[in-house]
Amino acid sequence: MSDNPVAMRLKEARINAGLSQKELGIRAGIDEFSASPRINQYEKGKHVPDYSTLSRLGEVLDVPVAYFYCEDDALAEMVILFGQLNQSEQDRLVKSLSH
Repeated sequence: MSDNPVAMRLKEARINAGLSQKELGIRAGIDEFSASPRINQYEKGKHVPDYSTLSRLGEVLDVPVAYFYCEDDALAEMVILFGQLNQSEQDRLVKSLSH
């Protein structure tokens, strides 16, 4: 596997969501005939999806785009948890952490 955090996080999120590479690709709007190979190349780090594609993948996987760029496991988990909060909860948390 690549040392690219996007590749690692994409595979992790896909497996956690219980989706095949093909199913993820199709749900993210990738042509069904190339969906599996493209996701496979992304997960191996051979290619990196552009921001728009990564955003669609994140929507399907229910993770914020920032998650894919986290090199640290704890930070990745925090990004997911933060993304699950509503705006008011996010605002309160940020305010409490900034003091």
